[in-house]
Amino acid sequence: MSNVQNQQLDISELRRKVSEIAGRSGGEADSPPVKLNPLARQVASQLRSGNHSPNIIIGQIQLLEFVGLVLLGCLINTFAADHTIVSILALLAIMGAGGALTGLLLYVLDLYQLPSLRTPVAKMPRILVAYTTGFALTVLLLLAFHPTGGNSWSMTAVWFAISAVFLVATRLITGVAIRHWGRNGVMERRAVIVGGGDAAKNLIRSLEEQPDNDIRICGIFDDRNSDRSPDIVAGYPKLGTFAELVEFARLTRLDMLIISLPITAEARILMLLKQVWVLPVDIRIAAHANKLRFRPRSYSHVGNVPMLDVFDKPIRDWDSVAKRIFDLFFTVVALLLLWPVMIGAAIAVKATSKGPVFFKQKRHGFNNDTINVWKFRSMYTELSDPTAKQAVTKNDPRVTPVGRFLRKSSIDELPQLFNVLNGSLSLVGPRPHAVLAQTGDLKYADVVESYFARHKVKPGVTGWAQINGWRGEIDNSDKIKFRTAFDLHYIENWSLLFDLKILFLTPIRLLKSENAY
Repeated sequence: MSNVQNQQLDISELRRKVSEIAGRSGGEADSPPVKLNPLARQVASQLRSGNHSPNIIIGQIQLLEFVGLVLLGCLINTFAADHTIVSILALLAIMGAGGALTGLLLYVLDLYQLPSLRTPVAKMPRILVAYTTGFALTVLLLLAFHPTGGNSWSMTAVWFAISAVFLVATRLITGVAIRHWGRNGVMERRAVIVGGGDAAKNLIRSLEEQPDNDIRICGIFDDRNSDRSPDIVAGYPKLGTFAELVEFARLTRLDMLIISLPITAEARILMLLKQVWVLPVDIRIAAHANKLRFRPRSYSHVGNVPMLDVFDKPIRDWDSVAKRIFDLFFTVVALLLLWPVMIGAAIAVKATSKGPVFFKQKRHGFNNDTINVWKFRSMYTELSDPTAKQAVTKNDPRVTPVGRFLRKSSIDELPQLFNVLNGSLSLVGPRPHAVLAQTGDLKYADVVESYFARHKVKPGVTGWAQINGWRGEIDNSDKIKFRTAFDLHYIENWSLLFDLKILFLTPIRLLKSENAY
C-alpha cells in the first residue's frame, strides 16, 4: 500500500476512534473544574463578541449586486416605454437572467474573493469587463425575447451607465468596509494553535505570509512545559493546556482549532481530540510540514497552507441563515395557529393553582451557554424544582391535574416558541436539559462522555430523539445514552428536509407517546 493510502487511513482511523467515544460511559465531570489563568481569561473576554463569517459577507455582497442590477434594469426599461403586465413579467425574468449571468462572470473571474473585494481599484478593469459582457448578454436576451424588442440605443446607453456607476460605487464602498472590518476584527476567522514549539512557529509564519489570510490567531495551547514549549511562539502567548482549551473555547467565539502536531503522533492527537471534538468549531491538522502527500480532496486550504479536515463545525454560514429563516417562518405559523390553545392553557394554569402562569428554568444552550427556557407551569409552585435534580415520575404528586395534561400533550412546551423568536432555541434540535439535571446520582456528562457534543448546535423545541420515543423521564443510564446517540445522529446528518420531517412528525408521534408524565 502506498504512503498516500497509509496516511489517508490514519486520518480515517482518528475519526473512527473519536466517534467510538460516543458510545462510552463516564465523562469528565468527576475531574475538578478547569480554571483559566489570568492572561487566558483576559483574551477570552476580548473575544466574547461575535464576528462575521467572510462567506456570509461575500454572499451578501453578491445578493446586493444582483438585486441592484435587476431593479435598475427593470425600472429604467419600464419607464422608457409603456408595458403590459405580460411584458413586465417578461422584463423581470430577463433582468433576473442578466443579473445572474453578470454575477456568474464576476465569480468566474475571482472577483468575489476577499483579495479582489479588498482592492476594488486594482481589479476595476476585470470588473468592468465582466459587467460589460453581462450587460451585452442581457441586451441580447431583451432583443430576442421581450415583446417590445427593447428600447432605443440612447436609453440603453443610459441604462448601461447608471448600472455601471452602481456596480463601481458598490465595489468601492464594500472595499472600504472590508478593510475596516478586517482591521477591527469584525470579519475574521478566529483560531487557536494547538501544540507549540518550532512546528507552531513555522505554521504561524506560513499563515502570516498568505496575502488573503482571514485567520486571527488568538493564542497557543500546549500540555508541554516551558522547556519544551516556549511561553511565546512567533509573538503569540501560550494561554494554557489542552484541558484549559475547552474552557477557553466555551468563553469565546472561536471558529477553528489548528493542530500543529505531526500526523505520526497519533496517540497524542487522539488524546487531544477526545477533549475538543465536542466543541462547535472546525478542527484541522496543519499538513504544511508533512513530507507525505494526500489526495487533493483530503485538504482544505488557508491561502496556500494545506489543512487536514478532522471535524467540521455543523450548521455553518448560509446553512445557519437558512435554518434561522426556517425557524422564524414556522414559529410565526405555529403562533398564528396555536394562540387559542396557549391562551386556554394559561387560563387553566392560573385558575386551578396558585402561582405564576409561566415557569423559567436554566438549561444548557449552544456551546454550553446557560439559557432561560420558558414553559407553562405544570407543578404546584411550592413543590417546583427549577434545578430538575429530581426527575418527574409517573403520578408525581408535585404535578397539578392540569399540569399532567399539559405535560402529556407537550402543550407546556409551547412558550418555548418565544425562545425560538429570541434566538436561544431552534425549532428542531437536541432538547435542552436543565443545567443540574441528572439520572440517579449521576449528572448526564458522568454517564455519556460525548454528552456535551449535543451542544454543538442550538437546542430545539422538538428533536430526532423525541419523535423516536426518547422523551419524558430519564430514570436510567441507557435512556440518556440513547438520547445522546439520536442527537448526535441529527447533528451529523442535518438538513432542512430533515428538520421539516421532524417538525411534521412531531404532533403525530406525541399522540402515541407513553413516557411523558
